[in-house]
Amino acid sequence: MLIEQVPKRFIGLDIHKKYFVAVGVDKKLNQVLGPYEAPMIHLQKWAKKNLNSEDAVVVEMTTNTYVVYDTLKPLVHSVTVVHPPHVALIVRAQVKTDKKAALTLAQLHAAGLLPGVWIPPVEVRELRALVAHRRKMVKLASIAKCRLHAVLHRHDIELPEGWEPFSEDMRPWWEHLKVSPLERHCLMSDLATLDFAKGQVTFIENAIKEVAAQDERTPLLVQITGIGLLTSITILAAIGDIKRFPSAKQLVGYAGLGARVHASGESFSTGRITKAGRKDLRSAMVEAAHHAVQDHPHFKVEYERLSGTIGKKKAMVAIARKLLVVVWHLLTKGAADKFANPTQVACGLFAFAHRVRVKNLPNGMSALQFTRTQMDKLGIGQEVLVVPWGTKRYKLPPSKLKQDETSMPA
Repeated sequence: MLIEQVPKRFIGLDIHKKYFVAVGVDKKLNQVLGPYEAPMIHLQKWAKKNLNSEDAVVVEMTTNTYVVYDTLKPLVHSVTVVHPPHVALIVRAQVKTDKKAALTLAQLHAAGLLPGVWIPPVEVRELRALVAHRRKMVKLASIAKCRLHAVLHRHDIELPEGWEPFSEDMRPWWEHLKVSPLERHCLMSDLATLDFAKGQVTFIENAIKEVAAQDERTPLLVQITGIGLLTSITILAAIGDIKRFPSAKQLVGYAGLGARVHASGESFSTGRITKAGRKDLRSAMVEAAHHAVQDHPHFKVEYERLSGTIGKKKAMVAIARKLLVVVWHLLTKGAADKFANPTQVACGLFAFAHRVRVKNLPNGMSALQFTRTQMDKLGIGQEVLVVPWGTKRYKLPPSKLKQDETSMPA
């Protein structure tokens, strides 16, 4: 029987962009190491010399925390990463220095008072970074568009009717606006910024499409009306491993979509949502909710029922919370949504297959083969024979589920 090794020293690291400060204490909170201050580029060399497998290290989440975690994890007993607001003794300290911060971290960790946050594996970190970078490029494009619109407002210039303002066909119109030479420099700079941002968004989305096409979890999410390619990847990147959440309630809390609760003595009250979670996941679910209440019969009825009692805004948040509960069940059980409309699911999967590009689909499947395969995995839609697509109708391959049922002995 293996005996779990118990750490003998607790090391607090106060890390910065260019340097770090380390202080260590024992179980009785006596200082036994440091304080050491060293450049970040010497972290691995310092750790190999001063740390061992009996040291439990704790750091606050910051820009370069992942690098520190990956560097120290193989060398020490454990590396715990804490959320800065959870370290109130450091955040609210009247006298705060790097050495005091590192010592406080070490002492709190030794006392078992610091809950650690989940450190995602490298592939999840990279996917999160990709999604976040796309979001930044979209924002950059929006800023450039706003500045270009501001030029029109300053000079009382109206856009030509029936034209998309920022299409390629409108570029000569922008370039020949009657503005001063200096203002033209700004205008051309904004047009160039818009071109750059659009190009980056396209480049990033192509990478996202390749990832989505090979991820077996994305078809589970796109069956939900309101969740498409980008929303599904945003959700998966934010959640990581769904097994981290034993219940849907915990996932709701992680997204900050749970209600505030105050229960003391005989008083009990609830308030607005906590917003104490991942903003990207919360935003994705609210965006999905806006689509679901328009196109999904069940959530449309739910929204109308709730909006009459708690108002439209709170009702939309409530739908977002319900959708996230559905997401948990789908990812946990790998099954179809109980409110799913098979024809709508088929349309969603067919659209997803074309959005990620057919060439990226696994095993060289066509869009129709992919749609049928995923519906069979979900165990629905045996009776769906065609996919309505605009004015066209595409014939699906036969369902293997249906074939299996008919081939079963009586």
